[in-house]
Amino acid sequence: MKGLQMMAAEDKKKVVVVGGGIGGAFVAYSLQFVADVVLIDQKEYFEISWAGLRSMVEPSFAERSVINHTDYLSNAKIVASSATNITDKEVIVSDGSSVPYDYLVVATGHEEAVPKSRTERLSQYQAECEKIKSANTILIVGGGPTGVELAAEIAVDFPEKNLKLIHRGSRLMEFVGFKASQKALDWLTSKKVEVILQQSISMQSLPDGVYQTSDGETIAADCHFMCIGKPVGSQWLKETVLKKSLDIHGRLMVDQHLRVRGFKNVFAVGDITDIQEMKQGYIAEKHAHVTSKNLKLMLMGGNESRLATYKPGSQLAIVSLGRKEAIAQLPFITISGCIPGLIKSGDLFVGKTRKELGLAP
Repeated sequence: MKGLQMMAAEDKKKVVVVGGGIGGAFVAYSLQFVADVVLIDQKEYFEISWAGLRSMVEPSFAERSVINHTDYLSNAKIVASSATNITDKEVIVSDGSSVPYDYLVVATGHEEAVPKSRTERLSQYQAECEKIKSANTILIVGGGPTGVELAAEIAVDFPEKNLKLIHRGSRLMEFVGFKASQKALDWLTSKKVEVILQQSISMQSLPDGVYQTSDGETIAADCHFMCIGKPVGSQWLKETVLKKSLDIHGRLMVDQHLRVRGFKNVFAVGDITDIQEMKQGYIAEKHAHVTSKNLKLMLMGGNESRLATYKPGSQLAIVSLGRKEAIAQLPFITISGCIPGLIKSGDLFVGKTRKELGLAP
């Protein structure tokens, strides 16, 4: 490590990380003292994404889960702007400036329109909470993990609300096994959430507060929350030097070292990769650890044969059901209730994640 720091002091290589979600934040944090690190992100903060639904019912929770990049990156440069292009030597940013790189890490996940500053993001959670509090009937569109977790958060904190969840699939959370889906449905039903499967909602303009289902039925609700899949954050890559490394789904094809196919000095981490696995935050963090390790080796001029390999693990999933319960899909068993709840639902791994970024829990 000492050799690495001495080398860095003499001739720091430039590592540019595009995207400040879980994957990008952890790579930038790990490398900030051994390379000249620049983080390019459209917002000024890192957000522990899986804590967002709790913040909608308890806005003060976001005080710990929304973290300014400057709080954990004391030795990196932050460019709070969108990347628009990549050449073989630099990244072009939306203001027209360019950021040169020796090594590049692409971590732009999924597209999401979020405010630029932490203050605005915290205000947004406050507004979402007021929206929930003032509504009698709430419609949630989408029964993936986000829709299920949001319905559970509201059902636990505001049991008097009339909650409806509509999902176009034949079961909730198709990404997990049938047992976990069924347990989620049973739990929501026990909390008086009306779950409507195999239907979607048309967002065509009906009178305010009235929504039409694909079956032609109408649902009245005071407000709605869209919890449907977001597009992969790779649209901007289609005219860059990486365009031939995108698969048909718009994901970057990577090798077992997480290097982008066809490039020795470009890595990709998180949801944007084409690895066949669940797209989850803890997996993006694993990608970041392997990528950081490999970049440290390359920065030292180490032998490529010693590069770390990323192996997708078994498909684990923990879906929170409010503050005390959860469903855990483990390799050989699916369990629900307070035991898996102890693992995740209380603090949602926020303290753990903050500590890993060198912050107080």
